Amino acid sequence: MRIERPASVRQIVAAAGLFDAPPRREWAQEFLSAQGHHLFFAYEEEAGPEPVGFISGVETVHPDKGREMFLYELGVAGPYRRRGVARALIRALAGLAREHGCYGMWVGVDPENEPALAAYRSAGGVVDGPCTVVDWDLSDDTDDTDDAPAADPADGTR
Repeated sequence: MRIERPASVRQIVAAAGLFDAPPRREWAQEFLSAQGHHLFFAYEEEAGPEPVGFISGVETVHPDKGREMFLYELGVAGPYRRRGVARALIRALAGLAREHGCYGMWVGVDPENEPALAAYRSAGGVVDGPCTVVDWDLSDDTDDTDDAPAADPADGTR
């Protein structure tokens, strides 16, 4: 198996089948150009020139925590799952994180996603308890924040 970083938008667009949706050229270019954004592809000789998996990560830094790596997404083509591809990709990203001075790496995963949990554990990850995800849909022009209760600084909300 070979793990490489794509160097061009063309390579990313050609791997469209690995992503949740086809990559958009302008976003692929922005990702490649952004400091702290990382993407690796995995290649298997038997699969030819097309990648069989990918992992993306984003370095974050915080004034009181330092630098860490957020494992943004991991995907492996069906026929190549449970063959060590995910583990190799995770280890490649973790190695890069170490090189960049990250103190840790983390990923959010659905607790029922056993295949993902197995892949993360196989690469040395440790489940750190349940997590609730709160998200905002910012895709339209509406601002629903006026209806939300004000945060109380005394309760630690941020």
